[in-house]
Amino acid sequence: MSDHPEENYEDVSVYDLDPDVEEQLLLAHNECTFIWSNAEGWPVGVIMSYVWREGRFWLTASNQRARIHAVRRDPRVCIVVTSTGSPLPRNKAITWKGTCTVRDDDATKAWFYPALAAALQGDDEGRQKSFIEFLDSPRRVILEVEPTQRIGYDGAKMARATAEWMAGRS
Repeated sequence: MSDHPEENYEDVSVYDLDPDVEEQLLLAHNECTFIWSNAEGWPVGVIMSYVWREGRFWLTASNQRARIHAVRRDPRVCIVVTSTGSPLPRNKAITWKGTCTVRDDDATKAWFYPALAAALQGDDEGRQKSFIEFLDSPRRVILEVEPTQRIGYDGAKMARATAEWMAGRS
């Protein structure tokens, strides 16, 4: 077996997601897998809606959720976003390790609730307003995830390299 990435699938790091495509993906999508560690150290994850703003992920949940207690104990988290379900071509993914801060201040809520409502409710202002009212509950907190380390993957690059390699073998 060859050590060249184009000739095997041992090292797929050469199929990294380009920064401009990553930014497009993070702005075009609004759903991620949010992963944290429970008290026993086990990784746990759920699908959550997010807003990508100023190089950070912003999410929300009630402060009574287990994930909120967990990130207050250990702020190391992971976020995974794929292009599935987005307007971008399939087979693109980004994984970020990051540090999570729990926020409940009015200034953050003032910009975040409308941003999330716009991301999830589209241009329908009536639905946005209703959703903002729904979000504005006494126990709601906002999670700010500052990315620290990334793993990107562009399946289109891998498919092209595989097709070229296979064509060269025939």
